[in-house]
Amino acid sequence: MKLYKVKIPVIANVVIETLCNSGAIEVEPENRPEAEIDLVRIMETYSRRDFDLRDAVKEYMASHSVPYDRYGRTRSRMAQEWGHPTGDDVQRYLARQFVECFMISNFVEEVYHDDKDIYKAVIDIVCEHDVDERALRDEARSKIANVAEGTVDYEIAMSKAMKEVKKRHGLIS
Repeated sequence: MKLYKVKIPVIANVVIETLCNSGAIEVEPENRPEAEIDLVRIMETYSRRDFDLRDAVKEYMASHSVPYDRYGRTRSRMAQEWGHPTGDDVQRYLARQFVECFMISNFVEEVYHDDKDIYKAVIDIVCEHDVDERALRDEARSKIANVAEGTVDYEIAMSKAMKEVKKRHGLIS
């Protein structure tokens, strides 16, 4: 799962709204913005660490002359060393962090449901807001069908096409 900056406040809002409406947690209306900010901070911290990992992987690969086709394996290995969740583990990580936050937050008056029920509800919400990266890549690839794959021109065109597709889907500004 990739967590887009524009999706972070939306996810926080939907989580608080859904859990309050279902009776899982109680948050006074005047405290809802602050409760959402707590969740936003959790997701922003994760995103910042993800960017740091990406930079560290690139730096490692450059300094050790690791070919780019090994980026995924190198990232997975370094993420494991860092204890940083990737893939489907991101949803579970965020759900655990949110549940812990609800238990200690000054802005959540009461938690009524079991942790596991809240955890499942949060995972469902986060999964609903997941972006299908493969579909974005396929759409971008269809826009540059006239450029030979594996070339520098292809990489440049793909990068531009991805940016355009993400902009059109409202994922970046």
